[in-house]
Amino acid sequence: MTITITAFERSPDGGKGLARDTRVRWALEEVRQPYEVRLVSFRAMKEPAHLALHPFGQIPTYEEGDLALFETGAIVFHIAERHPGLLPDDANARARAITWMFAALNTVEPPILELVTAKIFEADKPWCEARLPLVKDRVRSRLNPLAARLGDADWLDGAFSAGDLMMVSVLLRLRPSGLLDEFPTLAAYVARGEARPAYQRAFAAQLAVNAAQPPAG
Repeated sequence: MTITITAFERSPDGGKGLARDTRVRWALEEVRQPYEVRLVSFRAMKEPAHLALHPFGQIPTYEEGDLALFETGAIVFHIAERHPGLLPDDANARARAITWMFAALNTVEPPILELVTAKIFEADKPWCEARLPLVKDRVRSRLNPLAARLGDADWLDGAFSAGDLMMVSVLLRLRPSGLLDEFPTLAAYVARGEARPAYQRAFAAQLAVNAAQPPAG
């Protein structure tokens, strides 16, 4: 059965790999599964056909036969469970890899998204400048223990896993802020993730979509 995912017709980040379809593309590339992409506009994301796949009108979605999924964590977990390469065979190591997936999405990403929101959508508010240091400190409060746990290891728990895929994807959002540079071990960790051939293929595919779009005007 053909796997079809949805992605932005024109990504807000211009193809820098921050849109969440990149995470799904990366997972599929890691397990060497072919897939098709259906591009959707911002208007189409709020129309009934797409809302039937994603009730919150976002991307990506995942379709395979009668199965339709939304939420990148659920999609990547499904891919990792169905195909070898993203979860260890050992039951305990597998459970730990899944734990790191949840940690990336539930513990590390929320303050990072709060920072992104503050810098992009609240920059014109009179209280934004005073609030930013507090938001950045919340991010640091997550990065400090993460860096301590990683130490000098290449990956979070032995071999690369879906936990690393999700964590690297989340940390990539920090690069424009400069906060990642405060944690050299985490910056190197992210760079290792980006250097993986599967990530390179996923990034190139997303970038190609945006490069093909005519400029707005």
